[in-house]
Amino acid sequence: MIPVAVTPQIKIGAGQPLALIAGPCVIESEEHVHYLANEIRKIAGPFIFKASFDKANRSSVTSYRGPGLKEGLRILKGIRDAGFPVLTDIHEPAQAALAAEAADILQIPAFLCRQTDLLVEAGRTGRVVNIKKGQFVSPQDIRHAAEKVATTGNNKILFTERGSTFGYNNLVVDMRGLSIMREFGWPVVFDATHSVQLPGAAGTASGGQPQFIGTLSRAAVAAGCDAVFVEVHDAPERALSDGANALRLDLLGPLWSKLKRVHLTAAS
Repeated sequence: MIPVAVTPQIKIGAGQPLALIAGPCVIESEEHVHYLANEIRKIAGPFIFKASFDKANRSSVTSYRGPGLKEGLRILKGIRDAGFPVLTDIHEPAQAALAAEAADILQIPAFLCRQTDLLVEAGRTGRVVNIKKGQFVSPQDIRHAAEKVATTGNNKILFTERGSTFGYNNLVVDMRGLSIMREFGWPVVFDATHSVQLPGAAGTASGGQPQFIGTLSRAAVAAGCDAVFVEVHDAPERALSDGANALRLDLLGPLWSKLKRVHLTAAS
């Protein structure tokens, strides 16, 4: 496996330190994302900041979606200009080139991981492309999504495991999938917070079981994942999206220390 360079300082893959991708689900305000980015860096050191400019797959049509493409990318560019690598998701092919001006990693949402035009346009930007494995896709089959990106000549690809649907309002993580996906030659990320989501369990929103974030993320790191993706919020109970499965900011430090120790043990 050839590690994927996000920045000269952060590389994700075999032989590299465990990487952290962290931030709020969605941009709530410019001040809030700058606050979280700085606080997370104090806790974890160099990391990749993530936030969405638009949550196009909310359970309810009345749910908060974000500031939108233009304003959201302006805010994310400000985060990047402040020295933070940035990840954000795109939902339409036309968004790829625009988002690439503000982000180092373009993320393909799980529900869209088979959309050929979206994958190809993301690949054409030359940015790192993070493909979230759909809840309905097997670890063996997600390689087809990566191959679509690679047809553009861009091999800077990541896979993200975020659980599979086997029943109503629940997700299950099969740790074997991490090894299966790594065999394709691209690094694997574990999404520790969406994996504890309970889709649609709150009626017009998703529920969650954040008490299991540590359990699953430690297991994933021990199983050999290359990075951990965590949605973090200073007050999850007030978060405008996915607060039910977010990690409280003050819990990030202890968790990250444990995960780095597990990673060192697994790599030795």
